[in-house]
Parts: sequence; C-alpha cells; structure tokens
Amino acid sequence: MATSSQQGDDAGIVHVVDDDEAVRESLMLLFKSISLEARAYPNALSFLDDLQPGRPGCLVCDVRMPGMSGLQLQERLTELGSDIPIVFISGHGDVPMAVSAMREGAVDFLQKPFNEDLLLQRVQEALDTHRHRCAGNRRRDEIRERHESLTEREREIMGYLIEGTANKVIAIELGISPRTVELHRSRVLAKMEARTLTDLLRLAEEGDLTQAS
Repeated sequence: MATSSQQGDDAGIVHVVDDDEAVRESLMLLFKSISLEARAYPNALSFLDDLQPGRPGCLVCDVRMPGMSGLQLQERLTELGSDIPIVFISGHGDVPMAVSAMREGAVDFLQKPFNEDLLLQRVQEALDTHRHRCAGNRRRDEIRERHESLTEREREIMGYLIEGTANKVIAIELGISPRTVELHRSRVLAKMEARTLTDLLRLAEEGDLTQAS
C-alpha cells in the first residue's frame, strides 16, 4: 500500500484499486501532485480490509480485475451500507458495463487512457460530496445520541412538541398537570441542546426523529 500527503481525517482519501501496478503508481503521482491523500490497493479485498466507515473518501477503481471485479466491489459496498463515491476506469469497458455502474450510483465511467484533468475534476467533486454527506451523518448521529438520553416520558413529550401540540393539550392527553409538562419540556430542550421549539423542530428534522419521537 502506498500513501501520499496526509491532510487529516476530514480531508478525505482517494482509494485507488487496480491490479496494474503501473496504473496505481501513475494515479498516486497524479493525486499527490495536487496534495490529495491517496492509498493504492492491488485488489478489491485489500481495499475492503482497509475501509474506514464514516471517513470521507472517493474510490477510483478498475472494472476488470482478477477475483472480485470493480462492479462486484460496487455491489459489495452497497451490501455493507457504504456510500463512498466511485469513479470507474477501464481499458475494456463497454456500454452495458458503464450503464450498470452508473445505474448503481457511480460518479463516472472513464475509458483508459483517460483525461487526467477530467479524472481530477470528478474525484474532487466526489470528495466534496462525500465530505458533506459524512458531516451530515455525524450531525444526525449526534442528535440521535441526545434523543437517546431522554427518558421515555421526555421522548413522548418531545413527540407532542414537534407536532406543535400546546402544553395544556399535552397535559390532558397524558393525564398530567400543565406544570409537569412544562418541566418535561424544559428538560427536553436542555438535553437536546435546543433554545427554542423552533430549534427542537430543526434538530428533529436533521436527526430524522419526526417518526421516532
């Protein structure tokens, strides 16, 4: 495995998977030339062994390789729940392969010899997209952790609050006093780190909690 310049976990990594050593070395030099961190692998299995869920990245992958092909790797990543963007490169690609790869979410399908500027553009776009997606996932997980810290009653109250239900109505529905509802409301806002009900609603949407509360 080869590695170019390190830029920190949030910068994203370009993963190069190709059984041709010369292609791997050429791509590593290309990405190093614009200070992108990159790692190279001779086959799909070695890449899967090094996969770090949740870290931003982009996969530049050959289509035809011994053992697991690029398209099979794409299927495996989908099964694992990975959303890492893929740019396929191939010296033997045909239209059906390209259509299949793109249908399954590939960023692009480039024929060797490919245009280096176009490849860099696609990789940069993929890294930007995945960084944004990973940041969103981390934010969602943080919000869900706060939600998990609520008691069962507090989650119940939160459910009413994000539906816009008034305190008096909540009290009647649950058979408790308005004062008790107000106390639970204050605790919910504090634990969810929301200053207002508007903040709470926004957090519920970001954390996809509207059906969970």
